[in-house]
Amino acid sequence: MGDVLGSVTPEMTQQAVGPSLFLLVVLGSLVPVVPTGAVVSSAAVVAFHQGSPVALLMVFLVASLAAFIGDMTLYWLGRRGVRSGSGSRWLERLRDRAAPDRLEAARERLARHEVAVLVVSRLLPAGRIPVMLACLLSEMPVRRFVRGDLPACLAWTVTYQLIGIAGGSLFPEPWEGVLAAVGLTLAVSAAPSAWRRVRRAAHSGTES
Repeated sequence: MGDVLGSVTPEMTQQAVGPSLFLLVVLGSLVPVVPTGAVVSSAAVVAFHQGSPVALLMVFLVASLAAFIGDMTLYWLGRRGVRSGSGSRWLERLRDRAAPDRLEAARERLARHEVAVLVVSRLLPAGRIPVMLACLLSEMPVRRFVRGDLPACLAWTVTYQLIGIAGGSLFPEPWEGVLAAVGLTLAVSAAPSAWRRVRRAAHSGTES
């Protein structure tokens, strides 16, 4: 396995930062079936082991652009649902993915710290959808959403690219760095939901 995955060529690096990376990040921004953070970190590991700053820059540019396009597409679809009398399937899906208490908290934070909330929501696992839905329900103009979402996508890409660079620097083989980066990003993504389950269990135990 190490021999196969460790034999990374420049052509493989170009593929990692090409259409496949772009499409996976866009898809993951629209539908939560692709761990986009792990995808970016893995591409960064491969680029890091090529020793090429250009490859790392390509990962950053492609992933940032894909995340931004995915967010804007989802926001555009959501705005159509808000303006439609019968709503839309996309808006209903957003509602289903945002707990009511988290949505209300997102709306309150958004009213006080608009751009900062958008940036933080992109970095927090499962934080993006409640904040985006709050923006939609408050009918935030697209221009204002862009001002907050663009730095959010840049910060998100830098964060997961640094995870990939760290994984790549800790292990001599690219495949080892990829496994480490994927494991770390999945653990970070699962931590909030695990913490909520622990809190609910503790609360239930106290009431009983």
